[in-house]
Amino acid sequence: MNKSPDAEEKFKEINEAYGVLSDQEKRARYDRYGRAGLGNLGGFHDYTMDFSDLVEELFGSFGFSSGRSSRRSPRRGRDLQMTVNLTFEEAVFGVEKELEFQREESCSRCGGKGAEPGTSPVRCGTCNGQGEVRQVRQTFLGQMVQTATCPTCGGRGEVISSPCRICRGGGLEQKRVTKRVEIPAGVDSGTQIRLNGEGGPGVNGGPNGSLYLALDVQPHKFFKRRENDILLNLNINVAQAVLGAEIDVPTLEEDAKLKIPSGTQPGKVFHIKGKGVPYLRRNGRGDQLVIVGVDIPSRLSKEQRELFEKLAETLGTTVKPQEKGFLDWLNEALGG
Repeated sequence: MNKSPDAEEKFKEINEAYGVLSDQEKRARYDRYGRAGLGNLGGFHDYTMDFSDLVEELFGSFGFSSGRSSRRSPRRGRDLQMTVNLTFEEAVFGVEKELEFQREESCSRCGGKGAEPGTSPVRCGTCNGQGEVRQVRQTFLGQMVQTATCPTCGGRGEVISSPCRICRGGGLEQKRVTKRVEIPAGVDSGTQIRLNGEGGPGVNGGPNGSLYLALDVQPHKFFKRRENDILLNLNINVAQAVLGAEIDVPTLEEDAKLKIPSGTQPGKVFHIKGKGVPYLRRNGRGDQLVIVGVDIPSRLSKEQRELFEKLAETLGTTVKPQEKGFLDWLNEALGG
């Protein structure tokens, strides 16, 4: 999760240190020969563990253990993440989605105990139920207490003689979960929704993790979104631009009436209030911005050509340079 460029390398170093401290053979070689003594032992393994476990193991190895194994402490369950695809309309107006995903839950056969029904775990004889073992080592600094996870019970403090045939002693099984989730109006791609308690189960009575929904909104064929405004490019014909007209403009709901004044230029932007995207954390909605273009016909009937020729005679042939182009006008109209 750390975005720093050297985060992965630093965590590998931590894993390497943990691998040395938790393995008696590797530690003995390191004490005698330093890091060079580890060269012929092969690569280090990546450990998937809670960071608090790693710190406990590291400091416990030097005699600074808290006196209580972190493996037996309540720990929060794993967070889960899934991507939810939405249409443009669903993101704007909100929708209720039925989601299916897999997560670990307490085993349905043993109830999370890990033992076959009718049997029970027994206290570990190696660590006497503590989940950790300690050894006193003599060093040049004096006696040091080394604390390590019990190799017999793996830190649980209990030994399962008859593991559950479904979870094989782990106490958990994968289950497919169906859940209905309300997606609020106004979300966009990149929006993340957290569902507390819907992630992996907690350990030793700890709370469940969370389920994170990463939203991905599909583009619309005609409409585009700019924050809470909706943009629509709309072409009108030459006569409507010159003479003006009242037209029906499509929105995400019903059509809206829009008055086009005479002499409208290409790139003119009209605002239709309240037809945009709802604000996510407050009341109200953005606007729909209609960017007008003029549709120049490529084919004319005989009558249309005659009319245009008569119009051309009255307009003359003088041309005027423009200080600003179409994109300049458009950028100004849209606020840069």
